[in-house]
Amino acid sequence: MERLRAAATTEPGRLRIIGAVLAALVLLFGLVTVWEISARVGAADDVVGRSQPLSADAASIYRSLADADTASSSGFLAGGDEPREVRERYEKDISNASKLLVNAAANTGADEDSRKQIALLSEQLPRYTGLIEQARATNKQGLPLGGAYLRYANERMSTQLLPAAQRLYEAETDRLYTDYDDARALPLASLGTGLLALAALAWAQRRNYRRTNRVFNHGLVAATAASLVVLLWLAVGHTVARSGLEEARADGQESLKVLNDARIASLQARASENLTLIARGAVLAADNKSDKYDVDFTAEMKELDAGLATARKLADDSSGRDPVVRAADGVKEWKQRHAAARETDLRGDYQAALPQVIGDKDHKDSSGASFDTVDASLEQAVAHEQKEFTRAARGGLGALGGLVTGSAALAVVGAAAALLGIGRRLSEYR
Repeated sequence: MERLRAAATTEPGRLRIIGAVLAALVLLFGLVTVWEISARVGAADDVVGRSQPLSADAASIYRSLADADTASSSGFLAGGDEPREVRERYEKDISNASKLLVNAAANTGADEDSRKQIALLSEQLPRYTGLIEQARATNKQGLPLGGAYLRYANERMSTQLLPAAQRLYEAETDRLYTDYDDARALPLASLGTGLLALAALAWAQRRNYRRTNRVFNHGLVAATAASLVVLLWLAVGHTVARSGLEEARADGQESLKVLNDARIASLQARASENLTLIARGAVLAADNKSDKYDVDFTAEMKELDAGLATARKLADDSSGRDPVVRAADGVKEWKQRHAAARETDLRGDYQAALPQVIGDKDHKDSSGASFDTVDASLEQAVAHEQKEFTRAARGGLGALGGLVTGSAALAVVGAAAALLGIGRRLSEYR
């Protein structure tokens, strides 16, 4: 400490201290920038490559399960003449859900809640498919017990499988938003350290000018330029990245969430519509008067209407808006055809109501055909928004490319230049 005080009393000693402090500040600026931007790049990379795909997979698990339930009830209504395409759709949904569960289990990391839901789904899915097979086999024999098996399977789907899939989707989406926030957080420490380094370099150059009347010290000018480049690169790069990630969230992920919810509501409504015919009033709603499945259908169609209205507002181009408009038109048609089928069923003419719901050679204008239009339109809208999300998120990630390596290299160059500049002044005392 005494030697430091003694050195500070002479100009060469003060210059050595100034040079060491300047070099340390520039290196600190580079180190803090590397640390903060590495964290931002990691979070942005997780958004693009891990958390958003896992959130999308969780939504696909929910959709596959809901669609499998819809397909099973549609096949049941067809009786022994279950259409081959309906059977294949059911099997494809179950296979897709099983594969996605395996993928989620392998990639969900240490999230305890996600692992719990995956375990529950993996346990309950075989039990559900077993009930469906019992319902199908009994139905082919013409026994009324098949309807009871199907209703029990639907109850298991509604009370255990779908809620677990919803919780998994929410957990993965929460993780996605956490990664969003981490990637978009301002690098305040880097910006602050950079401004401090520039201020110190400016002070050192002013001090040099006042003592020597030399306007420029090449070493200090080079150190200032290197630090300024890093600071500007940091500010501009992070601003562009933040903008890209915000666009991905606002124009992609938020729309995806609304569209996924709308598609799920449509699938649940279709299953309820089918079960209304299958149960034929055997299951009552909470008021002990109304048909439970018909009440569920009405509530789910309201959710679908609300979701489509929101999705239309969120759509920022015609490619995203047009499928939503087609889906909304399909919902209007679906409601009209459902009302006609329901009226026919309430008159006691089940055989006439059945083709109005599931369709046949003479009834192509069934409510099932309207549902297919809605589902296909929503699938197209989801695909478009997923593409928009990926484009914007990758653009945001790309804006940070090279910043970590570049800031480290420029910090080393800046620190070396500062030392050389001070060294040039020291040489004048020899």
